[in-house]
Amino acid sequence: MTIPSVRRPSAALAVLTALLVALLLSGCGTTEKEAARSNNANALYAEARDDIASGAFDRAIKNLQRVEALATGTLLGQQATLELAYAYWRTGERAQALATLDRFIRLHPSSPAFDYALYLRGLANFNDNLGILSSLSRQDITERDQRASREAYQSFAQLVQRFPNSRYAEDARVRMDFIVNSLAAYEVHVARYYFRRGAFLAAANRAQQAVAEYQNSPAAEEALFLMAQSYDRLQLPELRDSAERVLRASFPASPYLRPGAAPPQRGWWQLW
Repeated sequence: MTIPSVRRPSAALAVLTALLVALLLSGCGTTEKEAARSNNANALYAEARDDIASGAFDRAIKNLQRVEALATGTLLGQQATLELAYAYWRTGERAQALATLDRFIRLHPSSPAFDYALYLRGLANFNDNLGILSSLSRQDITERDQRASREAYQSFAQLVQRFPNSRYAEDARVRMDFIVNSLAAYEVHVARYYFRRGAFLAAANRAQQAVAEYQNSPAAEEALFLMAQSYDRLQLPELRDSAERVLRASFPASPYLRPGAAPPQRGWWQLW
């Protein structure tokens, strides 16, 4: 009886088998690496959260930057980006905070934390403006613009419009009202600045702008008074009387309607 010979695998089959084994081993290695990377990212994020809670924002920033790199494309990576922006903001790195938030908003438009990103972007600009108000209170406001305030308002307005039921919406509305009054007060200050220097046409134009844009603001009262006074100095009685009529109708108890009234002597940072 002849025993059949055992057929050896062809060279192609041997190569295919080797490739399959390599792929399996590689897959195991990749899975293990991904698991290790995920665990490392979670550990770093936990450390960063502890650092933020303790006020160690510089250390938190370093850990969050590493988490972003390790957890790219994941919800943890998104959360790390927001926490990083918050840490930048708390350390006074406004430009870095805004750049980080703009990147988040651009890359994650459907994120469940999108409303918070808008809110934090508003805060970064809002608090930057307040920081200037508190630290440079002796500086003439005509040397500054109100860009930060306007950008804060836009972020808060976008939040309120897109997410009216957000937990951050009510606070955003309060800050929007404050910003409007702040911008109106800024315009009135500039009008007062021109008036006191005898630039009555410029004063009237700036006061008119304040009334047109912020007619419901408390600052509109003084703006109407400055308009009337400026037109009086320019010998334009019809425009003067028109401004006085609006002042009387809108603010019947205004102290500016008393004889001899003059613009108040107060700091520009005082809104009322």
